[in-house]
Amino acid sequence: MPRTFVWHRTRGPKHTEPNTLTSGKVRITQVRSGIGHNQKMNDTLQALGLRHHQASVVHQDSPALRGMIKRVRHLVSVTPVEE
Repeated sequence: MPRTFVWHRTRGPKHTEPNTLTSGKVRITQVRSGIGHNQKMNDTLQALGLRHHQASVVHQDSPALRGMIKRVRHLVSVTPVEE
């Protein structure tokens, strides 16, 4: 059975939000499924703590976290958490 979705590097989001680090925490919500994407993206979602579609987690903002978010930016949405 052929795959119905193939990821192309040049066909991702044209514009992403600027990489503005906050001193607080961010809420990461999975808005698209990882099915059909490569294993590296699914592993990144798992490392973020997102186990299924519409899952949401809160993490302390850091450059390492931003790198993980950048890899799966088309599958998640990120919002700052007001404390």
